[in-house]
Amino acid sequence: MPELLIELFSEEIPARMQAMARDTLRKMVTDGLVEAGLTYGHAQAFSTPRRLVLVLDGLSTESPTLREERKGPATTAPEAALQGFLRSTGLTLDQLEKRDDKKGQVWFAVIEKPGRAAPEIVAEVLEKTIRSFPWPKSMRWGNGTLKWVRPLHSILCLLSDDTGASVVDLDIDGIKAGATTAGHRFMAPDRFAVTGFADYAAKLKAAKVVLDSAEREAMIWHDATQLAFAQGLELVEDRGLLTEVAGLVEFPVALMGAIAEDFLHLPPEVLQTSMREHQKFFSVRSPKTGRIEGFVTVANRETADHGATILKGNLKVLSARLSDARFFWEHDLRVVKTEGLEGMGAGLANVTFHNKLGSQKARIDRIAALAREIAPLVGADPAQAEKAALVVKSDLRSAMVGEFPELQGLMGSYYARAQGLSEEIANACKGHYSPLGPSDAVPSEPVTVAVALADKIDTLTGFWAIDEKPTGSKDPFALRRAALGVIRLVLGNGLRVGLRAILPVQLASHLDVTEEDLRDEIPLDFTRSDKARGLLSAFSAGFLPAEYAEMLLSDLEKKESADLHLWRNRLDKVERLFAVSTDLLSFFHDRLKVFLKDEGIRHDVIDAVLAMPGNDDLTLVVKRAEALSAFLKTEDGPNLILGFKRANNILTQAEAKDGVEYSFGADVKFAEGDAERALFAALDAAEAALAPAMQSEDFATAMAEMAKLRAPIDAFFTAVQINAENPIVRRNRLNLLSRIRQICQSVADLTKLDG
Repeated sequence: MPELLIELFSEEIPARMQAMARDTLRKMVTDGLVEAGLTYGHAQAFSTPRRLVLVLDGLSTESPTLREERKGPATTAPEAALQGFLRSTGLTLDQLEKRDDKKGQVWFAVIEKPGRAAPEIVAEVLEKTIRSFPWPKSMRWGNGTLKWVRPLHSILCLLSDDTGASVVDLDIDGIKAGATTAGHRFMAPDRFAVTGFADYAAKLKAAKVVLDSAEREAMIWHDATQLAFAQGLELVEDRGLLTEVAGLVEFPVALMGAIAEDFLHLPPEVLQTSMREHQKFFSVRSPKTGRIEGFVTVANRETADHGATILKGNLKVLSARLSDARFFWEHDLRVVKTEGLEGMGAGLANVTFHNKLGSQKARIDRIAALAREIAPLVGADPAQAEKAALVVKSDLRSAMVGEFPELQGLMGSYYARAQGLSEEIANACKGHYSPLGPSDAVPSEPVTVAVALADKIDTLTGFWAIDEKPTGSKDPFALRRAALGVIRLVLGNGLRVGLRAILPVQLASHLDVTEEDLRDEIPLDFTRSDKARGLLSAFSAGFLPAEYAEMLLSDLEKKESADLHLWRNRLDKVERLFAVSTDLLSFFHDRLKVFLKDEGIRHDVIDAVLAMPGNDDLTLVVKRAEALSAFLKTEDGPNLILGFKRANNILTQAEAKDGVEYSFGADVKFAEGDAERALFAALDAAEAALAPAMQSEDFATAMAEMAKLRAPIDAFFTAVQINAENPIVRRNRLNLLSRIRQICQSVADLTKLDG
C-alpha cells in the first residue's frame, strides 16, 4: 500500500505555532482522506522553522465503490413527488426501478458512486487543507490570494510504493507540487529530489536539517549541559524555553558564554528572565552559590570560527539588555531606601483594578483588613499580616516589574529585605500569589497564608458582588483558579477556617453593607420582634435564612414607623449580602468537588458530606469524605448502605401513608425475638460510641462503629416483618427504623449516595 509524504516549505514559522500546526495538519489531512473513503495505517507529523511535514503509511490506493438503494414514492404518486425524488437522486425516470411493496408498487433508485484513485483524493484534500488552515495569524504575498503563516515556497506531495514514486498533481496559486525540497538555509541551500520518507529524512539530515523537534530538543539539552559541566557549572532547566528554541533552529549548535562581572550582583531571577525573554538564552549557574554566571545560546549553523563571531555579537546585545536590568534594579533600590515599599506602591491609588471595584490601593486596603481578621485562624500575628498585605503588591509600581511582569512578588521580596522588613513579610511578597496552578507549591508560612487567602477571597467576593461570575468555559478573571487556590491553601495547611464567618465580612465591604446595617440601632418596637432578633444574629451565626427576610418584611408592613423605608433598605442590603455569600459558598463546593474527584473521591460521596452541618469548613468536609470513601471500599460499607436505604425507604413510605413522623419512642419492651432485641442493643452501643467519635472528628472510628451495625440490621430485616398486624408493634418498629436513619445520617447524608 502506498506511502504519502507531504512537505509544506515556507519562510520561518513562529516557534509558538509549530506544535499546533503539526497536529492540525495531521488531523485535517487524515480526517479528509478518511471522509473520502481512504484508509491508512499510521500518521506522523513533523515541523522545523521552515517546513511542516506529514507522512502516512499504508494508504489505500482508491476509495471503495458505494452502492445505495433509496426508496421513492409510489408509482401512483403525483408527478410533483416523482420529480422531487428524481432531483434528489440525480437520476432520470428510465434509471428507476419498480418494486412491489406492501401497499403496491413503488419507485426505487439504485445509486452507485464509483471509487476514486488516491492521488485525486489526496490533491483535493491537501488543497482544501492549505486554503483553510487555521493559523492564528496569516499573510498574503505577491499578487496571489493564497494565505499562509509566511510565504509558501513549495509543496512536496509524493505517493510511493514498491513500484516507485509519483508526484500528486496539484497546483495552488501557481505553486505546483513536486518531489524536491531544500536543505539548511545556509549550510545546504540547494534543492534535491526524494523518493519517499526514508530517503527524505536521510537526505535532510545530510543537508543539516534535524526534522524531529524532539530530537532537536534532546541535542540542545545534551550539548548545553555538557558545555556547562565542562566549566564546573550547571544548566538551569527551562522546558518551555527548550521547546521554543528547538522551534527556532533546523540544526542546533549550542554555544556558551560568560556574564560580565558588572552584572553578577543582580538577582539570579532577573538575569535569567532578561536572558530568556530578550535573547532566548539558557542560564548557567554555579552549583555552589546558585549565582547565574553564564549563558548558553543556540545558533542555527556551524561556523569556521566555532561560533566565536556569533558569541561576540550576542554578548554585545546581552550587555545592553543587562545594563537596562541593572538600571531598573538600582533605581528601585533607591526608591525603597528613601520611600520604602509603601512609597513605591503609593501610585497604586491611581491604578484601576476594575472599574466597578475601585483602585489597586482600595483593594490592598481591603486585603489588609481581611488578612488581619484571618491571621489568628492560621496562626499568624495580625499586625504582621496586615503590614505584609499593605506592601506585597508595591512592586507592581517598580521599574523592574514594569519591564518583566512575571517577576511580580519575587521582586517585592528582594525590596522588602533591602528595606529591612521582616523575613515573614519578604516571603509573603513572593508567596502570596501562590498557588497559581494545580502543580504550584502551597505556601505554609502563616503570614503568607493569611495574605494569600485574603487576596484570593477579596478577588472572589469582589467579582461576585458585581455579578461577574464564570460562565461555561469563560473565566476571564481566573476565579476558578482563585477558588482552587483557597481550597489548596486551606487543605494543604490543615486549616480550620469557616467560610461562613469570612465571606459575608468581605462581601459587606463590596456591597456597601455597614456595621450599622447589621447591628441593633433599630426602633425599640422593632427590636422586640423575635424575627428581628433572628435577623440580627444571622451575621454572627452564619448566613441569613431567606424565611427571616420574608417574615421580617411582613412584620415591618404592620408598623407605622417613620423609619420604615430606612429599615426596608437595610433589610434588602443584608438579604443580598447573605444571598451572594450562599452562592459563593456553593461555588467553593463545586470547585472542591472537582478537586476531590481528581483525588479519587466519588461525586456522590462529596455530596453526602456537603449536606452535613459545617460544610463551610473545607478541612472537615475532606476528612469526612475520605473516611466515607474508605468505608465504602470495605465489604461492610456497601452492605450497610443497602440496609440503611431499605430502612429509609420503608420509613418514608409509612410516614407518607400515615401522615405522621416516626422519629421517637422505640422501646425494647415491645421487641419480639432475639434479632429485634439485638438491633436495639447494637443501636444503643453505636450511639454511645459515635457521639464522642464525631465530637473529636475521629471519622475513621465513627465509620468502624457504623460497620458494626451491618450484621444486626441484616438479621433484623431477615427475621422481622415491619408492618406487623399489631399497631403498637408496627409503630415501635418504624420508630426503630428511625433510629437507624438518625444514627447513620449523623455521619453523612447517605441518601445522596448512588446505588
